[in-house]
Amino acid sequence: MEKKKDFQKKYQEVYKIVSMIPEGKVTTYGQIALMIGGLTARQVGYAMRTAPSGLPAHRVVNSLGKLSPEYVFGSQELQRTVLEREGITFTPAGNICVKKHMWGPDE
Repeated sequence: MEKKKDFQKKYQEVYKIVSMIPEGKVTTYGQIALMIGGLTARQVGYAMRTAPSGLPAHRVVNSLGKLSPEYVFGSQELQRTVLEREGITFTPAGNICVKKHMWGPDE
């Protein structure tokens, strides 16, 4: 039971960090895990599956800049459209230019 409470606390930390990502920026599951400590990128992904509505979850991507799987936002096209409206650019291969748009908590 204690372990479940620990994860719930960590998930709240994930949501707090995600809420701070500004428009035009993205961060990765791995970066969030490093910021918090004690979580893996995969565990951050699990937390994002139960993210509260209104959280800018579309701004969290994998380390290669690939969009989330279809089941996360309904379609990758939807996630891409929202990100492009915020000024995010993509490579010809369809990945986000992560280095250009990477956000960190010190910004």
